[in-house]
Amino acid sequence: MIRILSSPSGFHVSGSSSLPPNEQRILHALVSSPELYTYPNEQQLLFEIKLRSQIVQASVDLAKSRAQFAIFRFSRCNSQFWLRDERGGFQLRPDVLPSDAINDIFVNSELYAFECATAIVIVFYKAVLEGIDVSAFNRLFAHLLLYDWHTDKDLGIETKKGEHFLPGDCLYFKNPDVDPLTPQWQGENTIYLGDGLFYGHGIGIETADSIIAALNRRRKQWATKSAYLLPHITQMNFAYLSQFARRFDELRLPLGRLPWIAGTLGSAAFLYR
Repeated sequence: MIRILSSPSGFHVSGSSSLPPNEQRILHALVSSPELYTYPNEQQLLFEIKLRSQIVQASVDLAKSRAQFAIFRFSRCNSQFWLRDERGGFQLRPDVLPSDAINDIFVNSELYAFECATAIVIVFYKAVLEGIDVSAFNRLFAHLLLYDWHTDKDLGIETKKGEHFLPGDCLYFKNPDVDPLTPQWQGENTIYLGDGLFYGHGIGIETADSIIAALNRRRKQWATKSAYLLPHITQMNFAYLSQFARRFDELRLPLGRLPWIAGTLGSAAFLYR
């Protein structure tokens, strides 16, 4: 269910346009969820929907790219944009714009190799780049370092317990009986794409069962514990990032074309099924 706290005269209903199919699916997931998702206004809701859609698209694009999986020891990057440090992380060159460096990972993907956590962070940065003003992106992330789960504070990465996840959420599959000779397969960081599919760097786009099966093939001899999906959800701070959105004040939900039940209570509006 969705609750919008500030909705003067109810929802703004636009009959002239509709959300793209990928954004409709995310709105449907929000409305149909047993969780209550609260937003201060309509614009922040739509910004989150659009940013989640960009996360899904960036995941698909990275899955289709020629970037390879590699442990930190064997990581690679394009030296025209990044400086590889002794840990295997990628530090933004001081003479390069963050937006150009992130885009290069998708343009010259064959020059890159990294592990699954770094891949998720790259997806998050790419999604934000597509969702906010480019000058704001370059200002916020002027000192980018791509290394494991190291992220800039302005992404606002948070992990919470939960089992009701949405497209664009990051989820972790844990492999408790991993083969000690291949510790990189102790788990897989993934992005949920919707329709039961997940993207994990090194595994690709698969169902939960397929990811679990892939991890189980990397267990130690005589293993008894199966890999499993942790009930934890990792997200960016959508509300904070929304202040940098392109044309934020123009964001409107075309609710007149959507089959939701809408109601109001005081100044708050609700969408549910």
